[in-house]
Amino acid sequence: MAHDHDHSHHHTHHAGQDSQRRLFWAILLTGGFMIAEVVGGIVSGSLALLADAGHMLTDTAALGLAWFAARISRRPADEKRSFGYHRVQILAAFVNGLTLIAIVVWILIEAIRRLLSPVAVMGSTMLAIAALGLVVNVVVFAILHFGDRDNLNIRGAALHVLGDLLGSVAAIVAAVVILATGWMPIDPLLSVLVAMLILRSAWKLTRESAHILLEGTPESLDPVTLRREIPEQLEAVCNVHHVHVWSLTPGRHLISLHAAIAEGEDRQAALVAIRSLLEERYGLDHATIQLESWHQCADEPDSDERHDKADTRAARPTCCSEAG
Repeated sequence: MAHDHDHSHHHTHHAGQDSQRRLFWAILLTGGFMIAEVVGGIVSGSLALLADAGHMLTDTAALGLAWFAARISRRPADEKRSFGYHRVQILAAFVNGLTLIAIVVWILIEAIRRLLSPVAVMGSTMLAIAALGLVVNVVVFAILHFGDRDNLNIRGAALHVLGDLLGSVAAIVAAVVILATGWMPIDPLLSVLVAMLILRSAWKLTRESAHILLEGTPESLDPVTLRREIPEQLEAVCNVHHVHVWSLTPGRHLISLHAAIAEGEDRQAALVAIRSLLEERYGLDHATIQLESWHQCADEPDSDERHDKADTRAARPTCCSEAG
């Protein structure tokens, strides 16, 4: 058991170092090119380039926040924060999601203004800078995409860069159309398309991180199923209630529960069996379990749990015969 926790600790530590290194390189590349794109957007007059440059400006800040969160999350637990600093990554992902939504709103407002009052765009300058931006964004996205897939902080940073990548593609297409036809509205129209693509991913990131921050139940785990299956799998357990499951990070789930043990059963053995079942069947290696005697439960279960108890009594009368 201790070995599994130690292995998990080392794996998390290594993943944290890798994430921090990937974010550092992403900051250097994104921040360095951002300056060139801001200048190019102003010179060419392209909204698509300015929108992408503005996005890259916030990306540099977002990547910096993600890097700081990855670094802080590696700190060990202390007396004030018994679970450590892992949640900092989720908070950073939530902030990045909100930032992405704000960027989308800005792009939409500016696009409407450009459609109502068209602005001349220098297609050749726009095309050259957008093409270079695409190369940089592809490299940065690859660096982050092949990192820790379960890390919401990395995912949030990658979504920012994906928005930049799509913005560069839109700017290239807009530049080609402008050079070929001179039709200026293509620039704000493609900016709106990119904004809609960014919004979908930003909303998902914000929703997932908010769910974790609100101690929401992981999608892969169902407390009702847990209450039913643990007594079914373990003869010593008559009833399971007060089940709470939440996530520290997307890859680290925690659980607390009350388990009523049949009279005459070895309570220590039952505790070990419950922990083993939770870890092997559900991947829950951090559990807080309160053991109770079947006829001396400290708290009365809710209506659903009383229904489960009745089912358990019917199915296993020998276990529950001492309830009185």
